[in-house]
Amino acid sequence: MKTNNIQLALSIAAALASTTALADSDTQELEQQLYELKKEFSELKESSIFNLEFGGRVQVDYDYFEGAYNADNGGDPGSDFFPRRIRTYVESEHGDWDHKLLLDFAEDSGEIVLARVRYNGFGNGLKVQVGKLREDISLNALTSSKYINTISRSSLANSMSPFFQWGASAYQYFKDTGFRYAVGVYKNEAFGANGENDDDGSLALSLTGRLTWQQDLKNGVLHLGGWYSKRDMGGRELTGSLARGEIRNTNTRLLNYAAGGNLVRLNSLQQAGLEAAYQHKGLTLEAEYAARELDTVDPTSVLDGERYDGYSLSASYFLGGFQKQYSKGSAVFKQPKGVENAWELVARLSNTDATSGTQGTELTTYTLGTSYYYSEQIKLMSNLIYSEVDGPGVNDLVGDEDNGFGFTARIQYLF
Repeated sequence: MKTNNIQLALSIAAALASTTALADSDTQELEQQLYELKKEFSELKESSIFNLEFGGRVQVDYDYFEGAYNADNGGDPGSDFFPRRIRTYVESEHGDWDHKLLLDFAEDSGEIVLARVRYNGFGNGLKVQVGKLREDISLNALTSSKYINTISRSSLANSMSPFFQWGASAYQYFKDTGFRYAVGVYKNEAFGANGENDDDGSLALSLTGRLTWQQDLKNGVLHLGGWYSKRDMGGRELTGSLARGEIRNTNTRLLNYAAGGNLVRLNSLQQAGLEAAYQHKGLTLEAEYAARELDTVDPTSVLDGERYDGYSLSASYFLGGFQKQYSKGSAVFKQPKGVENAWELVARLSNTDATSGTQGTELTTYTLGTSYYYSEQIKLMSNLIYSEVDGPGVNDLVGDEDNGFGFTARIQYLF
């Protein structure tokens, strides 16, 4: 429904109208038809229906893995080829209001990923939104899957972020200071919770806030931030597997707090994180640390007050003079504008510790990757991943396979 398509259709209609008019040898009628057509076209362009914008992404992945990643099969090599994301969106603006709907399609199902209605008419940069929203947790988790420089996010991001939840939030960026804040209240359906409290059926909610600061540099940007989330678990069991180990379709998920022990029911959990990024020309450095604390239903549980934490360090570099864009309104990085025929190199170290005295695993992952940007729409990616698994639950989870190796590849097309 782009304007050029409308113009083409109307041009064809005009030509047909002209042919008919000439056949009738009625010049005045022809002029009247063209006038009416021009008037109708002008009205259509002003109609709100043509503020709609459509787009999406297709991501197709290949995974190879062995060792701890395939511990259920004795560590033998395993592989998979699959559509990782097939997403389409529609968005529109109407005065101070805008909306966006993002849908994800798998082979046998569909999902509403994001459904947002937003108002920005306050005049001071404040924006308020309701719907299914991305919670402001972790720089790596908030970076769109279109723009991440590794095929999988860090184990920290996958462990701590609930990604999209139903709720309401507000955020604001202050140009004069570089500060941005975001606060939101959401229905908690993450980490094993189902959005209801077991006792009375009331809503299980989460409260999340993020504060960032950025400073423009001569050839880049400096970003600092922190976030906090308090989540009502409603007496539900915390999901055992916290992260896969940065490869999607493996048979064993390597970070598991219940390995060698038991799942635990929670009243709530709270988590907080710090993030930093530095950019100079084509080089971008990112660092994150986050921790989670458990509040168990049973106050005598050995996991009551238990703390899990993790960190992530990454460096990426664009060859050929390109530089990532930094979105001040969202406090995240995007791919370079107009990027084409360009290479990006990336290295990442991540660690997440989900161990207690007698159970759980600790995961350390090393990733080397490269991306080739054929254009802004087409990107080819490949990653080498090596992981080490430790902790009291290792034998229960992976037996003797305490390390794993993997290779992942992706082709991405944006439309």
